Amino acid sequence: MAVGSIRVNRDFIAEPHAIYERLRAAGPVTHAQFSGGLEGWLVTRYADARALLTDPRLSKDRATALTMFPPGTENSYASPLTAHMLNTDPPVHTRLRKLVNKAFTARTVARLRPRIEKITDELLDDMSGVVDVMDALAFPLPIIVICELLGVPAADRTEFRGWAHRLFGDATPEQIAVASEAASAYVTSLIEDKRTNPGEDMVSDLIRVSDDGDRLSGTELRNMAFLLLAAGFETTANLVGNSVLALVRHPDQQAVLRADPTLLPNAVEEFLRFECPVHIATVRFTTEPVWVDGVQIPANSFVMISLLSANRDHDRFDDPYRLDVTRPLSPNLAFGYGIHHCLGAPLARLEGEIALGRLLARTTALTLDGDPETLRWQRSVLVHGLYRLPVRLT
Repeated sequence: MAVGSIRVNRDFIAEPHAIYERLRAAGPVTHAQFSGGLEGWLVTRYADARALLTDPRLSKDRATALTMFPPGTENSYASPLTAHMLNTDPPVHTRLRKLVNKAFTARTVARLRPRIEKITDELLDDMSGVVDVMDALAFPLPIIVICELLGVPAADRTEFRGWAHRLFGDATPEQIAVASEAASAYVTSLIEDKRTNPGEDMVSDLIRVSDDGDRLSGTELRNMAFLLLAAGFETTANLVGNSVLALVRHPDQQAVLRADPTLLPNAVEEFLRFECPVHIATVRFTTEPVWVDGVQIPANSFVMISLLSANRDHDRFDDPYRLDVTRPLSPNLAFGYGIHHCLGAPLARLEGEIALGRLLARTTALTLDGDPETLRWQRSVLVHGLYRLPVRLT
């Protein structure tokens, strides 16, 4: 089967859905060139994406992956902070995930509902007229929640959004290096403070955590804390922002949800599917040749799995380009699949449900303020979210 090729550039990131529709129709995989010259194989169909997310022939081992990047294309992946659970294979991944899994079970997260509701209400108290939803609600809510969980003092929280944008978004190697060094220094100092003054927070728990005598090393502890901080708000912020965008673009669905708030959990799943907060799953590479629906991906090749594309696949979802908050539940891939399924998915879903429910309850209408053409998506192949979202609250 002939395989097409594509450049994943800023134009692609700005308008990906139409491009992905063509790619899914053309074949199971596409040879892709990313900014800086990095090349890989882009997977766009739901069935292929789900299968490859659990395929043991695809590795996430960071040390090996670093040797495969062409010089100058590693970007944030070269940061020492990326030597965390997300970039490991079993048995290392199994061990690390087991040490933190209890903190993010659905039952544990459910106990956070009253606090998340209070934080949301306090943020909404300061919102009226025209607001940037990203600045006023989407980012502050998950930042406050994860920082409280990890025991980060309120005065120290202002830098996290900037660090995440540089490490996960579009930044120069110099900006990435500065952000990496600053984030590493902060997390290291936070851990040292918690060693001396432990509290009832997750960083203190990570220091104390033990499973049959197994503990996190100093480096593992630093990188785990950073992963929980960064991953703990970026995806949720884009879930909230993308959901509000969907509601202002589809007032009929906004009306349906206002008329029946019990649809909120279902609606959150539809928002996750319709405008996935993660664009392409984190780096994987083949350890041997892998066939995908008649196309062979050679060994030692990067594989980029588009969750954004998979969630709009006609072969999986009926009328996938239509937003329908009453759509019967069908598993989407917004949080990945398999052993690397997002640990914080229950928390993200709860925050999204509360934020949207409270926002709708306090307003009679949400409308976009200004020209839709001025909206800009983050220049990132990892996260999928807006820089700004000006909305008029009525």
